[in-house]
Amino acid sequence: MDTADFEAFHAIIEGIVQGVGFRFSTYNQAKRLRSITGYVRNLPDGTVEVVAEGLNKEIEEFKQWLRKGPPGAQVNRFQVRGTAYTGVYKHFSVEF
Repeated sequence: MDTADFEAFHAIIEGIVQGVGFRFSTYNQAKRLRSITGYVRNLPDGTVEVVAEGLNKEIEEFKQWLRKGPPGAQVNRFQVRGTAYTGVYKHFSVEF
C-alpha cells in the first residue's frame, strides 16, 4: 500500500472521559479496526489525548467513534488536527 492510503491525527477529548473506561474502550476500538496504531492517555487536566495513524477509512471510523466514546462517557468537545503519517507506531497502546 501507498502512504497516500494512510493518515494520522492528534485529538484532545473533553467531557466526562476519565474514570469511565474511555482509554480501555479506545484501545479495543483501535484493535477492532486493525490498521490503527498510536496511543491513548489521560492528561492531568481531565482530558484524554489520542494520537493515531492508520488506513484512511479506518481513521475516519475511529474518529467518529471517539466523538461519542463508550457508554458512560460524555464527550463535550473533540478537538482534532491532522498530522503527517509517519509509520512510527507499530501498535496501539494505553499510556500512563
